Amino acid sequence: MIKNYLTIVMIYFCSIAFVNAQVSGTVVDENSQPLPGVSIVVKGTSTGTTSDFDGKYSINANQGDVLVFSYVGYNSQELTVNGSVMDVSMQAGVALDEVVLIGNRAKPRTILDSPVPIDNIGINELTSGGQPTIEAMLTFKVPSFNAQPQAISDATAHYDPADLRGLGPSRTLVLVNGKRKNQSAQVYLNRTPGKGEVGIDLKSIPTAAVERVEILRDGASAQYGSDAIAGVINMVLKKDVDYSVFSTKAGITSEGDGFNFATDFNTGLTFGEGGYINLTLGYYNQEFTNRAGTPGIADLPSDARPNEIAWAQNNPDLGMKVGQPDLEKGDLFVNLSHPMGENAEFYSFHGYTLRTGRSFAYYRAPYWRRDVADADFITRSEDFQGYQPTFEARIKDHLNVGGIKFEVGDGWNFDTSLTYGSNSVSYTVNNSVNRNYLAENGTSPRTFKPGGYSLNNVIGNLDVSRVFSDMVSGSFGLEYKKETFKAIEGDPLSYYGSGSDSFAGIKPAEAGEWDRNNFAAYAGLDFDITEDLLIGVAGRYEDFSDFGDNFSWKINGRYKLGEDGAIRASYSTGFRAPTLHQRHLTNSQYIIVAGSSEPLLQGTLANNNPAVQALGVPNLFAETSKNFSAGLTYKFDTNFSASLDFYQIKVDDRVLFSSQIGSDDDDTTTNQVEQILEDNNVVAVQFFINAGDTKTTGADFVLNYRNIEMGADAKLHTSLAANFNTTKIDAITTPDALAANGYNIFTREEKGLITNSRPKSKFILALDYEAEKFNIGLYNTLFGKVTITAPSGGTVNGVETANGVDQELSSKLATDLSFSYKFTDKLSLTAIVNNLFDVYPDVTKASTNTAQAGSRFVYSSEVQQLGQLGTNYSIGLNYRF
Repeated sequence: MIKNYLTIVMIYFCSIAFVNAQVSGTVVDENSQPLPGVSIVVKGTSTGTTSDFDGKYSINANQGDVLVFSYVGYNSQELTVNGSVMDVSMQAGVALDEVVLIGNRAKPRTILDSPVPIDNIGINELTSGGQPTIEAMLTFKVPSFNAQPQAISDATAHYDPADLRGLGPSRTLVLVNGKRKNQSAQVYLNRTPGKGEVGIDLKSIPTAAVERVEILRDGASAQYGSDAIAGVINMVLKKDVDYSVFSTKAGITSEGDGFNFATDFNTGLTFGEGGYINLTLGYYNQEFTNRAGTPGIADLPSDARPNEIAWAQNNPDLGMKVGQPDLEKGDLFVNLSHPMGENAEFYSFHGYTLRTGRSFAYYRAPYWRRDVADADFITRSEDFQGYQPTFEARIKDHLNVGGIKFEVGDGWNFDTSLTYGSNSVSYTVNNSVNRNYLAENGTSPRTFKPGGYSLNNVIGNLDVSRVFSDMVSGSFGLEYKKETFKAIEGDPLSYYGSGSDSFAGIKPAEAGEWDRNNFAAYAGLDFDITEDLLIGVAGRYEDFSDFGDNFSWKINGRYKLGEDGAIRASYSTGFRAPTLHQRHLTNSQYIIVAGSSEPLLQGTLANNNPAVQALGVPNLFAETSKNFSAGLTYKFDTNFSASLDFYQIKVDDRVLFSSQIGSDDDDTTTNQVEQILEDNNVVAVQFFINAGDTKTTGADFVLNYRNIEMGADAKLHTSLAANFNTTKIDAITTPDALAANGYNIFTREEKGLITNSRPKSKFILALDYEAEKFNIGLYNTLFGKVTITAPSGGTVNGVETANGVDQELSSKLATDLSFSYKFTDKLSLTAIVNNLFDVYPDVTKASTNTAQAGSRFVYSSEVQQLGQLGTNYSIGLNYRF
């Protein structure tokens, strides 16, 4: 009955029409050239549009309304509607006058007026550095954002974990057009930054479909809900452009590998009476790179066989492939809108991405797999060459949103929408064997289908905003979300015995489907107490079906320093719900243990597994946070601005992926923990647990100076941005049974992934020279120090010791150079050299005693700075018509 009532109310609201005037005109720059993509918003509302390729626009507005014109790199203008035609000339300036909605749900505000730090990055700026994917572009444009390709990390190699402010992939909320983007199906279980977490599959968002990226660098759970502890990234899609763009680009590294090719097409179409469709098609292909070491025969055991010695002499890299994986990707994105009457709008956007990838596991050298050689399976044992399994992933990502915006009564703006998002990954392991099946049957398949995972969500939103007066504006909303996570069983031989070599399949007992739902309600009020002083408050209540409820709140303020500057501060509480993956994932294998009458389990067990619960591990619940930030921003003149923001983020009860818990190597007695595991037929276990309290402290600095005259019709734009951050672990909470028996549930190398795996600082210096026919860009990114943390050597007198020596990797500077030339107004060519001086991370020392240290691996993949590709050359064409 409630559903029927809401439907009737919605139909009623959508049928209401108000008489508005249609205002149109042309937007040009200071040289009278058309400006496409300019944002035009009716001040105090969410009604807006953008200018087309010829700078033309049309918008519904009443006489006396104020239109706000904003564009990246230009000063905003506010003009009162007085007639049906309004032509506008924009003046180049700094970014503080750009209008943004993210973080200011009550009404649009400029970056200068916002009480929280926000970046607004246009697509031209984002793509100017020549990086191939959007997460790589953000890494080299946003100091507090980091993502790098991962080598030898199974499925994680196909996702590239990304984070903001060093808080891990799962604590940054990603939106598309203001709507929540679904998480990925994959948990990052390997030793990489973000281990044990789930992020957003940023590779599924093609840059050709994006108009700009808004980044809210502040805690926002009180406004947007779970995951927004570090901040929010909003991908704004292109709208009603009156032109088409075709682009293509190819590149290769200076080592002659990693060839990549990209092509995309974006166009705008009319739709009905006053509607538009923006269509994007994209394709990307990259080949693998290899930066393996060459230990040769130095790696051989003392009892090496003749064929093993010959093999190592002929293969000094021991068959290893260490680098970025193969990848092939196709994208289809559609963004559309159509007016409904004169004061309502239907909108919808859809994205579909399919990609496949191939990464490589450790090479199974002949002396590692003598059992396979002696089985006379692949070849005669005296000629056995070993084998390298490949880990291949097929990833699908869908995003579908439909909604209606409408105005009711005196300025009540409604936005109701329905979102469906999904991400799935299916695995194939090639060039492998099942060693148990081989030993028992004398043969084995070489290809296995280990199964996969999928995650989908359905979200219903009702958002309401209103400007009550010049002093008070508000936003309110309701949200209902249902999530479903599925683990898909692999083929029987992929999990038989110990399973397919390198990656065992998902067993029937581990497969399943789990879901949950949550309801949320939020409200926010902004008080413009004076023209200079703004105070904002917000609160959000959420109730999850699987662990309970949470209430988060936020207060922020901004005080203008005249017309050119402002000081700002905010304090908020936040939370992150444990993902369904973390609650239900089981990834284990059976092993034979001497003295046992049956195979025993080892690996990752779900949080509700009897063995895990018997250890005293509680059911997962929400992390909570306290976020404080303060800063100032100042526009010295129309071309020169600066901002500085400090922040501190405390996260309590952080969900951790534990170290392995098993035997304490004391063969004389069986302790309580060993007995619990033995009673449950488990030999060793890892699990997810709310156990960590962390504190992250940092600062962001941004300096922009634009339009420096450099001769006739030429200008230089410069910017300097920096981030400084440090994360400390204040406490690790260990269940009583484990603590009493001396177990360390989170060892020092696991702690190092949280505290040391991302740069402690990053500086980005950008220089853009614009002339009439050509542009030159020089971009320098200085990645700060990171530390490779040696494994735990046990506890001595209550202090954890190291089994090895920690290694600090020095700062590294990556320099990118781009040159573009305009043959005509429609056709341009761009040539880019990334990492011009062929800079690599420091070589990892064997003394660290880490799993990937030594001669096979030259560089660590456990900590990341600038990757390990070296120099990359690319050239591309862009045609606009």
